Amino acid sequence: MANGMDDRRKGFESKWAHDAELRFKAEARRNRALGLWAAGEKGLTGQAAEDFADSVVAADFQEAGDEDVFRKLRSELDVSVSDAVIRDKMKEALDTAVAALAPK
Repeated sequence: MANGMDDRRKGFESKWAHDAELRFKAEARRNRALGLWAAGEKGLTGQAAEDFADSVVAADFQEAGDEDVFRKLRSELDVSVSDAVIRDKMKEALDTAVAALAPK
């Protein structure tokens, strides 16, 4: 019986690790897309836009959750871009990232 419980535990651990990896990939993809969107809002193109997108991805490592990314975007974007627009864009970009990573 212990073998069955061990197998089950290992299965749960494996699923948790897989889910965590997918979550990380989806959030990184979301942050890159957000960075490129915000770069466009700022009038950045080319390498400047890529560098800005990288800075948004890096901002996500400051703390757990999404608030660090939101603060980065809020501090960089003009006041004409509302908090609601930023949060809607964050959700939309995450939904797109999750869909792109979903098994086909």
